[in-house]
Amino acid sequence: MNIRINHLQHIGIPVTNISVSQAFYERLGFSNVMSSTFLHEGEQGKVAMMKRDAMIIELYQMPEPELNNVRQRKDGRIDHIAFDVNDIEETFSTLKKEGFTILEDSPVFLNFWEKGCKYFNISGPDGERLEFCQIL
Repeated sequence: MNIRINHLQHIGIPVTNISVSQAFYERLGFSNVMSSTFLHEGEQGKVAMMKRDAMIIELYQMPEPELNNVRQRKDGRIDHIAFDVNDIEETFSTLKKEGFTILEDSPVFLNFWEKGCKYFNISGPDGERLEFCQIL
């Protein structure tokens, strides 16, 4: 199999208060390079892409009903690892043909970044989510 992965694109971290988390990462030298919202089960969540040099951390706050799941954890958690790809459709097709467990029916568009992005996830052997993303 030959898919082109350019580099680690970002690590997604669910947070309970995006403003507090953003300030924390700013103290570590990260700056907000993209803010947006997203819909989850009809309610609005928030996202901030925090960048320092070549590293990007995606902070996202789920709509209110989901927050209790994050607050109960004591160790924090990383939600997904995202890989940058040049051609999301080709990558999707290749991984599907190779029999990977793909979690979406097709690449999903989000109104993130200047022109949007498309992504999809696969499930790893222990249930970890690996995202493949193309910034358009």
